[in-house]
Amino acid sequence: MPQWLCNQLMRAFQQKDRRQIKLLNDCWYFYRTKQGPKEQSSGSLM
Repeated sequence: MPQWLCNQLMRAFQQKDRRQIKLLNDCWYFYRTKQGPKEQSSGSLM
């Protein structure tokens, strides 16, 4: 997970901002679906 996303998620959880948490969660899953095949293929070689 990118550091900027971790920072924003921590801030949203501390402020109990449910809207922001949901938005960032959706962004993370969107990012994972776009980056998934590249990371999974390189991870399976180890």
